[in-house]
Amino acid sequence: MMSTKRLRRFRPARSHAALLGAALAAVAVGGPAAAQEIVVRGNGRVDVETVRSYISGSGSLEEARRNMLQTGLFSSVNIVRQGAQIVVTVNENTTISRVVIEGNRKFKREQLDSELQTKARRPLDRRLVEADAERLREFYRRIGRGNATVTSRVVDLPNGRVDVVFTVEEGGKTGVLEINFTGNSAVSSTRLRNLMQTGEMNLLSFLKTNDVYDEDRLAADQEIIRRYYLKNGYADFQVTGTDVRFDAQRGGYVITIAVNEGAQYRVGAVGFDSRVPSLDPEILRGEIQTDPGDVYNAEAIEKTLTGMTQAAVRRGHPFVQVRPTGARDQATSTVNLGFVVDEGPRVYVERIIVRGNTRTRDYVVRRELDIEEGDPFNKVLIDRGERRLNNLGYFKKVRVSTEPGTAADRVVVNIDVEDQATGAFSIAGGYSTADGAIGEVSISESNFLGRGQFVRLAGQVGQRSNGIDFSFTEPYFLGYRLAAGFDIFTKYSDQTQYSRYENRTTGGQLRLGLPLTEESGLTLRYSLYEQNLKIPNTLKQPFNDCTVPLPGYTRLNPDGVTAAYPNCAYDGEASIAVKESRGSTVTSLVGLTLAYNTVDNLKNPRSGIYAEIKPDYAGVGGDSKYFRVSGEARAYHELFVEDLVGVLKIQGGHTEGLGNSRSSSGLRSAGGDLRLVDHYFLGPTLVRGFAPAGIGPRDISSPDASQNALGGTTYLGISAEAQFPIPLIPRDLGLKGAVFADAGTLFGYRGPRALDVNGNGRFEGFGQSCAAYGGFSALNVQPECISVRDRNTIRSSIGASILWNSPLGPLRFDYAYALTKDNGTFVDYGNGLGRQRVGEDQTQAFRFSGGTRF
Repeated sequence: MMSTKRLRRFRPARSHAALLGAALAAVAVGGPAAAQEIVVRGNGRVDVETVRSYISGSGSLEEARRNMLQTGLFSSVNIVRQGAQIVVTVNENTTISRVVIEGNRKFKREQLDSELQTKARRPLDRRLVEADAERLREFYRRIGRGNATVTSRVVDLPNGRVDVVFTVEEGGKTGVLEINFTGNSAVSSTRLRNLMQTGEMNLLSFLKTNDVYDEDRLAADQEIIRRYYLKNGYADFQVTGTDVRFDAQRGGYVITIAVNEGAQYRVGAVGFDSRVPSLDPEILRGEIQTDPGDVYNAEAIEKTLTGMTQAAVRRGHPFVQVRPTGARDQATSTVNLGFVVDEGPRVYVERIIVRGNTRTRDYVVRRELDIEEGDPFNKVLIDRGERRLNNLGYFKKVRVSTEPGTAADRVVVNIDVEDQATGAFSIAGGYSTADGAIGEVSISESNFLGRGQFVRLAGQVGQRSNGIDFSFTEPYFLGYRLAAGFDIFTKYSDQTQYSRYENRTTGGQLRLGLPLTEESGLTLRYSLYEQNLKIPNTLKQPFNDCTVPLPGYTRLNPDGVTAAYPNCAYDGEASIAVKESRGSTVTSLVGLTLAYNTVDNLKNPRSGIYAEIKPDYAGVGGDSKYFRVSGEARAYHELFVEDLVGVLKIQGGHTEGLGNSRSSSGLRSAGGDLRLVDHYFLGPTLVRGFAPAGIGPRDISSPDASQNALGGTTYLGISAEAQFPIPLIPRDLGLKGAVFADAGTLFGYRGPRALDVNGNGRFEGFGQSCAAYGGFSALNVQPECISVRDRNTIRSSIGASILWNSPLGPLRFDYAYALTKDNGTFVDYGNGLGRQRVGEDQTQAFRFSGGTRF
């Protein structure tokens, strides 16, 4: 390799001043050519004066020859004295003019250049060119393109120069055939493979991307495995080796990961030593997240360090250092833990340098750290910021490092990131027993314009529902860790399959979320929306013909025979509670959501708790006036057998009317303080095995009670489920089975019980049995009261499910058998209808829900 000095001598032409300087240097040195003529032969590209400068500037002719060969410009140099002359005979090397790479589309030239040792303006070395071609092939193998081919050729140019050309055929991505583990006994290879993001090729490979070999993803997988072992007591765990072999015959990669598990440890004693006199030790002791007898958990130790550090910083000790200590007792398989709190060196952050972010703004990266330039340096807070940056999903990789600053008490924090795609366009399709066939198109961006903002626009079209919604979230509102956002939506739903109306809801919501701890957060909400409820009244859906008669319509008895008593209530008339709610109403609602989340994996949870409680108040203007509170808690826990996960879910809610809500129908009503649409309408979301709106109070004042659900104000439910892998099915397919048992109830109708639908100023039938009201015998007359079947009967069911976390979206198939339900009551409607069973719960054994993305 040429030194800097030698490179500067290689110039096509020399100025007069330079030549004069070289001559003077030769005379001053008094070297071998100080008083002799130098004759140069065989040179072409290298000018004569450049050659002479090497002779004049060297102490001996042999030294001059060695120096010239070291430049790489010459393949041979011969220097001899011939009388008063020094004759220099050279053979010049072929020099590379350019290095060209053709065919690279997936990777930039700069990425490939770093793999090459062949450089422009260097001598040609054909062996080095072949080695560089192999290095490029290895580069493509490392990033999952094992079938890529790289060829090289040398193009001759005039004056002894050449171009070196590498031609790349990148080919397609190459999949992972096998992932094997050695050295593991406590945790099965199947379980370890399930932890990894990298998957194996199978029948669904054409829909997947995670089965393509990716060096960075494999490194992240090894870290996931390491953290899993450390979380579950294996304090000595190590990944001792990783072998990635490309099997050219089978056309894929075989990955073998060697591990050393070590023994599983439990926590022995937990010690605490605070060496900061002015800091209350009891405050820090309360941050300890592990107790004697617990399984050793590295994550609990990390949380302890973070909690203690933050508690000390809040109390005016920014330089405090919390160090964990551990003493293993292999005889008892325990670790005695200790936490030492001491004042650390007074070091400050001089600068924070963000590098590698080509799209994400610097401030989006910086704000994830709890320190700024000029603040005291704290390693625990730096590590916490690195975890936050990794969890954002904006970057393919994140690395935080430090280096000394301009003074002994200064440090520079370097944050190296690599941006990755954060936008998504999806087309979704699916089917649910509630909404029928549905389709959705959505576009979302979680790092909008590199500002860290979330934007989503989605449209949905279905058999019984359609709508559009737009969401925007700013995660750092006004520079604080406050997630502010808004939603705008409109949705149409056809409820005629389970009730007798259609509804469109249009409105918006403002949100402001703030974190309370690492596991909990609070979200404040304000919603303003309009509901427009309509009752279909056509020959096919004559649900309002008592109020608006249909000309030429022949009514039939429930058995399909022309009615002897052609009353409009026979053919599926909407309940007067529905009629009282028809029209447009505005709801203005304020509320909050308090959430707690320790679930280990949101997509495939195996342990942890998620709980939320949501109180709401409607009455800040608008037509509705009520207070509502609802809550839900889910607990996940691994059971006795590996990969058997238990799920326990509890939910409940109550709505209390706060005075008479305004009627949207304009008709006079009596007997309730809540509109129909302000009640809860539940079914399979509470107890599987029941139809949507199939549980709860019903209007039994007509024979159509099965379709006239009224909703309730109070619900309670509990569900227990065990999820397990399906035998003989590759787990990478994402299929799981489940068995479950549900129980719950819905009761407490608080809506109107009488409505002047006939417009005569009276509530006919109100205060007496509506079913016995004689209005049934009159044409186009509907009782103006409601007879409500409202029981707090416990509904229960058992069943089995198939869950598919498919590449096209999550799908769920439930089959349930109702064990207990409200069987309704018998009512004698007279007038030819006789005694009929009405008000019973509506069951639905099979339920399918989910969507697809492609």
